Amino acid sequence: MAATKRKRRGGLAVRAKKPKRDARDGKLPAEPNDVSEEAAEAEKDRIPGPVCKGKWKNKERILIFSSRGINFRTRHLMQDLRMLMPHSKADTKMDRKDKLFVINEVCEMKNCNKCIYFEAKKKQDLYMWLSNSPHGPSAKFLVQNIHTLAELKMTGNCLKGSRPLLSFDPAFDELPHYALLKELLIQIFSTPRYHPKSQPFVDHVFTFTILDNRIWFRNFQIIEEDAALVEIGPRFVLNLIKIFQGSFGGPTLYENPHYQSPNMHRRVIRSITAAKYREKQQVKDVQKLRRKEPKTILPHDPTADVFVTPAEEKPVEIQWVKPEPKVDLKARKKRIYKRQRKMKQKMSSGNAK
Repeated sequence: MAATKRKRRGGLAVRAKKPKRDARDGKLPAEPNDVSEEAAEAEKDRIPGPVCKGKWKNKERILIFSSRGINFRTRHLMQDLRMLMPHSKADTKMDRKDKLFVINEVCEMKNCNKCIYFEAKKKQDLYMWLSNSPHGPSAKFLVQNIHTLAELKMTGNCLKGSRPLLSFDPAFDELPHYALLKELLIQIFSTPRYHPKSQPFVDHVFTFTILDNRIWFRNFQIIEEDAALVEIGPRFVLNLIKIFQGSFGGPTLYENPHYQSPNMHRRVIRSITAAKYREKQQVKDVQKLRRKEPKTILPHDPTADVFVTPAEEKPVEIQWVKPEPKVDLKARKKRIYKRQRKMKQKMSSGNAK
């Protein structure tokens, strides 16, 4: 019995339209073996899709921002870190009068559990705070020798948003405060797996090296051909000052005995230059005193003139002839020029008549 279709308003039933037959519909149903072969051929020709992403479990989010008063180099370094860390967030600059505990509230509003805060002082000193918000711990560093991505010395390159490898110096496992910093750096700089903004590739490596009681940060590209390393940047040196139990404060867990503040460093340099200047002035004063001292007159030594031979006396020549006068070439040229000009004037007046 053919299917019927009833109108909403009631009335006569209308037969439903039959679907259009196609040439392909007229074929007999394919056997299961044929279907499997066709699926295998289609699978060969199919272009593979993107890498399948799993579930994003590690919800680490990093807040990267700074205080007011930073220079252009610090701003470029901050932008480079945001570019290399796809799980980071930005915020406006914080006023220098505000207390550091306010940053924990900012992290809570931004839904971030880690923070990198750049603090500028005297428009020449840069400090970096690495903190686990809001419970801690946190570490304060002095940042030195900053080089950014834009410098021409950095010839490497990597995919934006790719996940990095983290390479740590073996010295991080020897001392407890370095082990704590290693765990903090791992949680901050490692990009979470399956992060929405990250790429499923590993083509660069972050290296943390301990040298001269400082942490040296480098970023290298991994070349596919021979696994060689080419530096990408940025690069900077972290001089540890203190490690606190809380976030941006609290009891001090470790204080670096080798740390020297920038003010003290500049004071030492000024004292060295002042000492050099004072030494030069003392040498000049001694020389002046020596000049003012009366010279000691030694008695004449009769044997000093033994080998002195008197010079021969030249005969005096009397010139009887008057020397010839010198020819003044400039005056002679002037006279010739005047004579030629007069001749031209006469010739021109004769032609006019």
